[in-house]
Amino acid sequence: MCGIAALFASKAHDLSLIHRMTAIIRHRGPDDEGYVFFQKDNADSFIFGGCDTPKNVYGAPQSYCPNKSIDSFNRQPCIAALGHRRLSIVDLSQAGHQPMCTNDSMIWITYNGEVYNYLEIRSELEALGHKFQTQTDTEVILQAYKQWGKDCLHRFNGMFAFVLFDRRTKMVFAARDRFGVKPLYYWISPQGLVAFASEIKQFNTLPGWNAKMNGQRVYDFLNWGVLDHTHETLFAGVKQLRGGEYLEFFLDAKITLHPKKWYHLKERFFQGGMQEASEQFLYLLQDSVKLRLRADVDVGSCLSGGIDSSAIVCLANHFLKDKQAQGKQKTFSACSEIQRYDERPYIEMIVNKTGVEAHYTYPSLDGLFDECDKIIWHQDEPFVSTSIYAQWQIFKLVKEKNVKVMLDGQGADEQLAGYHGFFGNLFYDLFRTLQWKSLITEIQHAKQRHQHVQPLFLLMNKLIPDFIRQPLRKVLGKSAANPNWLDTNMLNAERKDPFRDSQNKTLTHQSIQQILHSSLPMLLHFEDRDSMAHSVESRTPFLDYRLVEFTLGLPNKHKLSEGWTKRVLREGMTEILPEPIRNRTDKIAFATAEEDWIRVQQPKLFCNALEEACDHSQGILKPEINQWAREMIQGNKPFNYQLWRCISFGQWIKRFSVTR
Repeated sequence: MCGIAALFASKAHDLSLIHRMTAIIRHRGPDDEGYVFFQKDNADSFIFGGCDTPKNVYGAPQSYCPNKSIDSFNRQPCIAALGHRRLSIVDLSQAGHQPMCTNDSMIWITYNGEVYNYLEIRSELEALGHKFQTQTDTEVILQAYKQWGKDCLHRFNGMFAFVLFDRRTKMVFAARDRFGVKPLYYWISPQGLVAFASEIKQFNTLPGWNAKMNGQRVYDFLNWGVLDHTHETLFAGVKQLRGGEYLEFFLDAKITLHPKKWYHLKERFFQGGMQEASEQFLYLLQDSVKLRLRADVDVGSCLSGGIDSSAIVCLANHFLKDKQAQGKQKTFSACSEIQRYDERPYIEMIVNKTGVEAHYTYPSLDGLFDECDKIIWHQDEPFVSTSIYAQWQIFKLVKEKNVKVMLDGQGADEQLAGYHGFFGNLFYDLFRTLQWKSLITEIQHAKQRHQHVQPLFLLMNKLIPDFIRQPLRKVLGKSAANPNWLDTNMLNAERKDPFRDSQNKTLTHQSIQQILHSSLPMLLHFEDRDSMAHSVESRTPFLDYRLVEFTLGLPNKHKLSEGWTKRVLREGMTEILPEPIRNRTDKIAFATAEEDWIRVQQPKLFCNALEEACDHSQGILKPEINQWAREMIQGNKPFNYQLWRCISFGQWIKRFSVTR
């Protein structure tokens, strides 16, 4: 798990600024750093270390290990440069140094992530005659690419983002894992440099950078609470490879970038009953957890007290005991002094059952504003709610306890219909197939088990056309396409629901939408930045592609029926989870007491922060937002995270000096 940087040019340039690109993300890899530069011909490459490069790396026998510091580079014009910051997780020796190359020094890579099944792929490659000099998954990627070309991607089970340079053909190959767990951004400078980075702030170190906002994406964030749903970011000109995409191009006279899909998410249709489905689901989840425990450092777990994280902790605990791991599994949880937001009673059920070493943090309102500027800087973009702050506090505690790898439950809700909005898709499926009796029964079950679910609204939201839906949403106090508090003309943004074309979708299609475009990419962004800000690697067992494909192919009733979400998970975890957790229907996760903070504890503090955000917004946030906020605080309008989005937006503009 690391931070990467790469620069390419069709004509030779001074690319020494890659040192600054990697220095600014030291938090992603404080254990080592490396650089390699390539001239136009196939002359020897220039290989350097830096201040954080361990002494035993300098002069090590591997051909990619440096002999000199980057400070001695005399800035010869080059066509390519790779930079790397290392967080040592697998093969902690100097052999894990990056950038790394093949034995003939012709193919080079800078890589961020983990290929969990690297041992199995390595055995296959060894049978084909490949020789290895390290115990790393990085070398496995290099040899796999050498053997299979870009088709090697289909063999990797993991999270990854890498940039590879083939000196023989002057070809660049960049790729991102199936679901985009690890980030990869790209930007073309006014001078024609093609830059790749793990974080957007790295481009700030390059000549020609100008932080300008992307109006349409700003509108999507402020009004609809989404980002990372397209190739674009909130910064104009900065794009990202999406999950399951790659780029390849040659360093010729004119470089063009056209991302292509290498992975297409398809469900594996399942015809069996619930018993068989739950057994198969459990087997796949167990294997996913087992693979993600592979590390040469300790592995801990996030524990919210919900069914997803609790399942991971219980399964991991079983495997760690089988391995006779030294010390107990460590868990980390965010709790609250306010009872209705506090999940500690559920957390302690898991602690008592497994005997894990539990650690707790209590995110506070004062801490939120103390840490906000730092979180914005690490996130690169504004964030949707203060739950990101709760997650930040967890990883802060993880670092204090010297744990480097964490397991987390991201991805379960999207594939298992865990969000209450999925009831609308279920009702729509039953309505369009004329299953009236089942529809009435499911509505009754939903109301019985989930007091806050509004079945009629959820169904009507799927059935009515958009020109009626938007005014209705406004009346109900929900986001609508044309808000009166946002100057969309100044943003030059089209007033539309970014997901309006996916409204009338089946439950499975909604899962795919959330996994690839709406909910999950945004949550993975937040988690990557929160964890890596503290030099911690976060792993997501529910996003093993085998498990996702299997779950998507299950009939609806195995995921959502009789008012129960995540049915196949609940069934599979019988006798593994305590019954009160297995049968939970409420959902808190790592939420803060945001509503109480705003409405009860410090409403003036938030109003002042909103006014400051309006001042920074350059006219984008209109004065009407202040009146809306006062009415929401007084209880005359439903509570909405929109207030925090606006505050966060203002902080983002200020922190990165963003202009329209």
